[in-house]
Amino acid sequence: MESFVSDVCELLDRDVVVLASGPPDADLGDADRGYPVVRGGPLLGPTPRTARQAVRLLQAYGATRLVLGAAAPLGLLAPALRRGGAKQIVGLTHGHEVWWAQVPGARALLHRIGESCDHLTAISDFTTAQIAPALTPAAQSRMLRLAPPVDLRVFRPGPPRAASRPRCVAVSRFVVQKGLDVLLTAWRTVLDDWPAGRERPELVVVGAGPQSTALHRQADRLGLGSTVRWTGALPREAVVAELQAAQVFALPVRTRWAGLNAEGLGLAAIEAAACGLPVVVGDSGGAPETVRDGETGHVVPAEDPRLLAALLSGLLLDPDRAAAMGAAGRRHVAGRYGIDRARLTLEQALGTD
Repeated sequence: MESFVSDVCELLDRDVVVLASGPPDADLGDADRGYPVVRGGPLLGPTPRTARQAVRLLQAYGATRLVLGAAAPLGLLAPALRRGGAKQIVGLTHGHEVWWAQVPGARALLHRIGESCDHLTAISDFTTAQIAPALTPAAQSRMLRLAPPVDLRVFRPGPPRAASRPRCVAVSRFVVQKGLDVLLTAWRTVLDDWPAGRERPELVVVGAGPQSTALHRQADRLGLGSTVRWTGALPREAVVAELQAAQVFALPVRTRWAGLNAEGLGLAAIEAAACGLPVVVGDSGGAPETVRDGETGHVVPAEDPRLLAALLSGLLLDPDRAAAMGAAGRRHVAGRYGIDRARLTLEQALGTD
C-alpha cells in the first residue's frame, strides 16, 4: 500500500506533503524522496489525532487537494478534513474494501466514506463491482479505476540472452492467498514429466512472509532441492533482474473466506508482463484482468496444480511461444496500466488537469 502511495506522489511530480505511519526507523529513507514526509506514529487511524495532524499539514503547506492512501478507514475523516481546508478529496481503495462491502457494519462505514469523498478509486474492474453496491448511485458514478501504475522504463525486457536454463519465477508475499503451496506441488509434476535429456528447469521464488517456514518444509518434502531458489525479499531493481532472467511468471492466487479474501488485482503479475513474460495466474478476484487468457498467458483454477504444471511445462519447453505471449503481455500492460494513463486519471480526480 505504501508503495502505491509512493507511486501516486511521483505521478503528482512530487508536489506533495505526506502524512504517513511507520515504525520508529521508517523515516530513514524519507530524506531522499524529494518531498516532505511527516511520520504520525505507528498507525494512522480515523481518529481525532490523525485529523488534527492532517489539518495542520494542510494549513502549513496551503494544500487544498487531499489523497487518502487508504479510503477505508481514513475516508471517515473526510468531513473533518474539509472543515480544515480540504476542497477535493480522493480516496484510494486497494482490495480489503471488498470485504468491507460485504460485512454489514463495515458496509455502512464504506457507504459513509463514499458520500464524503469526491472520488473513490478502484484498482480493478473486480474491486469496482464489489465495492459499488455499498455506495449510493451518485458515489458509484464518481468511482474511477486507478491501478498501481507500472513504469515501463523500469520494468522492461532484458537484453537478448544466450540459451540458458528454463526458468519460472514467482514474486509474492508468502501468505496462503497467493497459492505458493499449489505452485510447489505443480513444480513437482513439472519435474516428473520433464523430457529426458533436457536441462531441468528452475523455479525462482522472490519474497518473504509468514508462510516461509511452511513453504520451505513443503519443498523439502517434495524433494525439489536445487530446482527451487529462494531469494528472500528484494529491492525493486533486483526484482526486475529476476524477472528479466526468467521465461514465465506464475502465481496461482486463490480466494478465501467465502469470497471475503480475493486478489484485488496482482501488481507482481503486471510487472512481470511488462518485462515480457507470459503470466499464469489463479482465477481469484481481479487477477484474471492482468492476462488475456491464451494470448498473454493463462488463467487457471487456483486449486489445480496438474493443469498449472502442464501450462508451465508447455511455456518452458517452447521459448518462442513464451516470448510471443510475453510481448503481447507488455502491450497489454502499456495500454491498461501505464504511467501516463494513471497520471491523467489522478489529475482529473484532483481537478489539476
